[in-house]
Amino acid sequence: MKTKTILIKPLYTEKMATQQETMNKYAFSVNPRANKIEIKLAVERKFDVKVKSVRTINVRGKMRQQMTRQGRFVGRKSDWKKAIITLETDYKLDLFDNA
Repeated sequence: MKTKTILIKPLYTEKMATQQETMNKYAFSVNPRANKIEIKLAVERKFDVKVKSVRTINVRGKMRQQMTRQGRFVGRKSDWKKAIITLETDYKLDLFDNA
């Protein structure tokens, strides 16, 4: 898989902000077909850092419903995959520097 198609977007939440500061961990939304080795190589190539570990989570899509004139419409958001990257102690990621 190409590096461009593996990493979809960084995930920045309050929880991840504290983990970035204290434990040097970063979260990304990744391609559901990517494995840990491919994710590690993609992060190392793109950001020029050394990755210590990769943890992946398959997130199930939530059920959504909406009331319309014709009745209730039930749908589902798509499933996605999250990767939590732990970097070596000497490295940092500045995700929003280029924005």
